[in-house]
Amino acid sequence: MSRKSVPSLNIFQAMIWFKSILIWICFIPIAILNGGLREYLAMKWDAAFWLLPLSSITLSLFIFLLAWLLLPRLGRLEARTYFKIGMLWVVLTCLFEFSFGLLTGSSWEQLWAAYNPLTGNWWILVLLTTGWTPLFVNKLSSRWRGF
Repeated sequence: MSRKSVPSLNIFQAMIWFKSILIWICFIPIAILNGGLREYLAMKWDAAFWLLPLSSITLSLFIFLLAWLLLPRLGRLEARTYFKIGMLWVVLTCLFEFSFGLLTGSSWEQLWAAYNPLTGNWWILVLLTTGWTPLFVNKLSSRWRGF
């Protein structure tokens, strides 16, 4: 009787995924502080029309910088692994965003509006940055290493 082989996750791969999730968790306080600053400034000034896009840009920059600092600690990985890490980060970000939004009383319409840049919300920029940053960091850091 032959057993079908089941792909197993070795300890090295498991640690890469665990560490990449830890890196993503570091994005949460930065995103909350970024949003809190945006809300504070929106109450102080009547300039919400430019604060929302600016907040998306600054959060995207912070995500990139944090990934630039932390991703090299994973070691040299294949490009497809960095792509998978980025996609994992996007899924985790969307799950967090919808869960947090629903728990704080936001409606589905309000949550989906964030994905429409015509509303002035550039949240899609944050998701694109989150998804592609691991690949970009890998490309840029490999050039710095001379490879």
